[in-house]
Amino acid sequence: MEGQPVNMYHEVRKISPEKARELIRKVLVQHDGNVAHAAQILEISRMTVRRARDGTLNDQSKRPHTSPKRTQEKLEKLIVEEGRLTSFRYRRLTKHLALKYSLHFSEHTIRVILKRNRVHRRVRKSASGSVRHLYDYEHLIPFTEFQLDTKHLLDQKALPDSVYDHMIDKGLPRFEWHLIEAATRSRFLAYSYSLNAAFGFLFCAMVLLWMRTHNIRTGMRIRVDNGMEFCSGSAKKLADWNSRLASLGAFLDPIPPGASHLQGLVENAHRADDECFLMVHAERCAHTYQFLAKAQSWQDTWNFFRPSFGLAMNGRTPQQKLRSAHTMIHEHVLRFPVFLLEDIEKVTGSGKQLLLGSKSGQYVHTTCLFRVHATLSATSV
Repeated sequence: MEGQPVNMYHEVRKISPEKARELIRKVLVQHDGNVAHAAQILEISRMTVRRARDGTLNDQSKRPHTSPKRTQEKLEKLIVEEGRLTSFRYRRLTKHLALKYSLHFSEHTIRVILKRNRVHRRVRKSASGSVRHLYDYEHLIPFTEFQLDTKHLLDQKALPDSVYDHMIDKGLPRFEWHLIEAATRSRFLAYSYSLNAAFGFLFCAMVLLWMRTHNIRTGMRIRVDNGMEFCSGSAKKLADWNSRLASLGAFLDPIPPGASHLQGLVENAHRADDECFLMVHAERCAHTYQFLAKAQSWQDTWNFFRPSFGLAMNGRTPQQKLRSAHTMIHEHVLRFPVFLLEDIEKVTGSGKQLLLGSKSGQYVHTTCLFRVHATLSATSV
């Protein structure tokens, strides 16, 4: 052993701490248990030799024996369960616990607990390993980029059996129409019993008209998939839709096939719909219009009270993010009325008819204005 390199212990320890301690014990056996001689040969301290001789082969925990300020075990268990259930990281989870349980922890405490219990973050990366950002969120102008999608509400994989059966028994709407704005994460909702292109164009027209009446004058790009309710991948139908929507300063931009990540914002919001809306409130609705009232409350909660921890949001609600942008857009635009598309179609007709407008009647000359001026002049005299 004396002819071995002097750094043998350290080299072995890099590979395995257990093997390194076995080496110390072998050196002790060969030298009749002489601690000082073994420490000199391996160039380590005598304390290290004694720990290897008297202790276990595994590394001992460096955790202190007492931690007076450590979080209670039941609270730590709750934090871990919520972290695994929601997949939130420490900053978002801190806010979530405060809102849901009125439990206030520092972000550092939550981060340490998640790390100690190995609650890892779910990160979606591209094939090259880089994280994909859909927009330059820090410089994105509000109400210029949108994502539009539909959601099948009756999803047996996402909903409990009791909720699924209740929605069928009570005849609640089957489809959700969802437009989300990228810069502020504000959302606009509608529902229907059927899924077709007529409803797709009607929903676009209604939301865009609502925005134009609230002083939104920017150009708007709406990302959609190639579903049958959105042009079905037909270039002719897409050109027809965009020619009609051009009067409202908007156009549809279909995503390429297989690029579902480009709809990441609206897809994440759909998951929140399942967990925070349908699973909680659907069973409390006895009919369609009670469901729409709950959906209105859910949309208002999202737009005005629910904090977002996405890129450039920093825990702000869509309303707060819109205010911070210092635009001329009034926050009342976020109070979009949730409706049933079948009802809107009965009143307005199709979306294409809605955008045609109506021609005025024949112009009739009147002297009413002149009579008013004459009356005022006579009164003043």
